Amino acid sequence: MPDRFAPLRRLWQARRTPSGAAGKGRWSAAKAVASVLAGAAIAIFAVSRPLTAPLPNTINMADMTWPELRAAIEHGYTTVIVASGGIEQNGPHMVLGKHDYIVRFTAERIASKLTKTLVAPVVSFVPEGDYTPATGNMQYPGTIGLPDNVFAGVLEGIARSLKNAGFKTICFIADHGQSQKPQNDVAAKLTREWTSERVTVVSVADYYADEAQTQYLLGQGETRASIGEHAGITDTSELMAAHRDGVNLRRLAEMRLTLAASGASGNPAKASAERGQALLEIKIDAAVRQIRASLPTQ
Repeated sequence: MPDRFAPLRRLWQARRTPSGAAGKGRWSAAKAVASVLAGAAIAIFAVSRPLTAPLPNTINMADMTWPELRAAIEHGYTTVIVASGGIEQNGPHMVLGKHDYIVRFTAERIASKLTKTLVAPVVSFVPEGDYTPATGNMQYPGTIGLPDNVFAGVLEGIARSLKNAGFKTICFIADHGQSQKPQNDVAAKLTREWTSERVTVVSVADYYADEAQTQYLLGQGETRASIGEHAGITDTSELMAAHRDGVNLRRLAEMRLTLAASGASGNPAKASAERGQALLEIKIDAAVRQIRASLPTQ
């Protein structure tokens, strides 16, 4: 290894032999050079030392420093969840950020059950319908939508960034129906591309498969009509469990529109936080099973 401090030793020897005014001049110059070289040597030494950090006390990437994230990956936290929600109308009784609140809650629960899994920030902007003429949720003020190809590009960029960081299993979890196909396509494309590097991108479709939730509610005496398809019993109950302040059922009684015209369906007045807890557990457990099946064998 090169001796970075040899120039300093030579200057120190020169300092011991000056004589007269010329010697004093040489010493002043030598002292100035020595100061510069000493600073450079300290900087080189500092940069050559590895920047270390203890394991963070959170599973949320956004709350970590980059050395903490690197430390987590080095200790085997090589699985990451990329959750996507959505900003859309949810009838008169639920906030626009319903999907974000729900998927943030479930992503953390899923990661905790899997162990050695981190959670990326939630992707809020997803496909919501056409702009002109407006279709789907885009017909209601407050909905923010992306074209399918733009959403797919966002997911791909996130996955490539996470791969560069050292993650080996990247799990896409979407809480919104129109996000499913772009998510599936990107996961399949990147998994094929990265096969030789043993990096897998999983589209956790089992999370969104809602038949088990529907069967749970049917078993409690509900009908498919009362359950609804959007902002009904299921969605409302889930948000009540994940973010109670995001639901105000009193607004259902106050509205002057029909339920369908208000952007909801079913009978959300029959929602409850207790039902929401059970419904969320169904989604969480389904996601955990699928991700575990996708993890590489040790």
